[in-house]
Amino acid sequence: MVAPPPAPTRSTTRDSAPRSDPGSFRDPANRVFHAGGQVLRGLGPQAAEEWRALAAAGFFDRLLAEGKVCGTEAVDDPGVLPAGQAGPWTTVLRHERIPFVSYPYEWSFGMLRDAALLHLEILRAAVPAGFTTKDGSAYNLQWRGAEPTFIDIGSFEPARDGEPWAGYRQFCQTLLYPLLLQAHLGLDFQPWLRSRIDGIEAGELRRLFGGTRRFRAGVLKHVHLHHAIQSRSTGSSTGTVRTQLKEAGFSRELVLATLRALDKLVRRLDWQPPPSHWSGYRETCTYSDADREAKERFVAEALAEGDRSRLVLDLGANDGAYSRLAARHADYVVAVESDPAVVDQLYHRLRTDGERRVLPLVMDLADPSPGGGWRGVERAPFAARAEADAVLALAVVHHLAIGRNVPLPEIVDWLVDFLPAPGAGGRLVVEFVHPDDPMALRLLANKPAGLFPDYRREEFERLLGQRCEIVRRRELPSGTRTLYLGAPRG
Repeated sequence: MVAPPPAPTRSTTRDSAPRSDPGSFRDPANRVFHAGGQVLRGLGPQAAEEWRALAAAGFFDRLLAEGKVCGTEAVDDPGVLPAGQAGPWTTVLRHERIPFVSYPYEWSFGMLRDAALLHLEILRAAVPAGFTTKDGSAYNLQWRGAEPTFIDIGSFEPARDGEPWAGYRQFCQTLLYPLLLQAHLGLDFQPWLRSRIDGIEAGELRRLFGGTRRFRAGVLKHVHLHHAIQSRSTGSSTGTVRTQLKEAGFSRELVLATLRALDKLVRRLDWQPPPSHWSGYRETCTYSDADREAKERFVAEALAEGDRSRLVLDLGANDGAYSRLAARHADYVVAVESDPAVVDQLYHRLRTDGERRVLPLVMDLADPSPGGGWRGVERAPFAARAEADAVLALAVVHHLAIGRNVPLPEIVDWLVDFLPAPGAGGRLVVEFVHPDDPMALRLLANKPAGLFPDYRREEFERLLGQRCEIVRRRELPSGTRTLYLGAPRG
């Protein structure tokens, strides 16, 4: 398993010297590097031989053409990478760049399910051609908007007769088990995956599926039986288990049968979230038609000014209306929302529309994804990935300030820190909900009186003015909300 290639950032595009990806070290046969905005993969002698066989395979060409694996080509000069770190590298590949790196604990149920189905589809194409993958991790996939793609080209290897799929356990832990958790028990899987990079162990999940729950789809075979086999083979080496399976007549046909059964199971899994406040927000919010029209016009004009944005963050995106609007003026939009049900609904709409410029993510803005894995850098924190040209923070400040007790100065600093340095064209479009707005009053009603004396429009405007030049402001017709367009100042 290797880390996905990140989108270019202001820090990486300036640096042309190759640097190794901090998450690409677990497979010594190949490693990912970043150099001058390129994503490169160094291959050792054995991996290079396997790549040449893969590149000549018809199934791989089809997957490339369909966009189901990330664009990959060999580089003429392998000397572009330094030898010695984990090399030497005899062959170098160049990969297409993923617009924005995300992780499985930031995906909705539908996203994780479609990622699992794509992984199985790729394997079902590879196995008859004599190939398999070394692992089955959810981290092997990334997104172009609402379209998943397989990125770990170094995971492909020739299949050995008589051996099972080596990635089955990882597939269960990072894809199947989270789906079972949410489909059968209604528990959000995101916190489970965020807490452990290797996913959910069979022994952990088994405790949640006792009694009659063990007979729910996929549980008895892939959780209880899997755990029992793991427990029995604890003292046996992987090589010994492989030899035993080969001697027992394990065949390529059995691998394909397993993959077909997994595909059928994953397609059956479904999650129908209960109604939530946010899933019907557009119908229950306090915007008038005049407010909504004025807000859409302000946002569109703010994003249309200056150069086209490479990346826009829509923080608190809800149903994605403004993310879609932003996509008209940007190469890519990341729509962040805390409610998994709302993100799942948005994902399915984007998927139906074939939208490749808007990526929906599940994330609590008051508790965004931290760094994780080895030394805390194997998986980068959200803030390190989210260097944007423009930020939308519409109807979110009051939820952080009142709902989550985050001080206004902290919120302003946090928003501006996503943007480039002064003079680089960064834009912040932010909405301040006045304390007398019905939504703010609803939040304040659940707090002790007098707890937020500084939550005032004048104070917010003063703080924003310290970090940004306020290019334009607009009070909505209701009179209880104000929009600002800010440009970072030194």
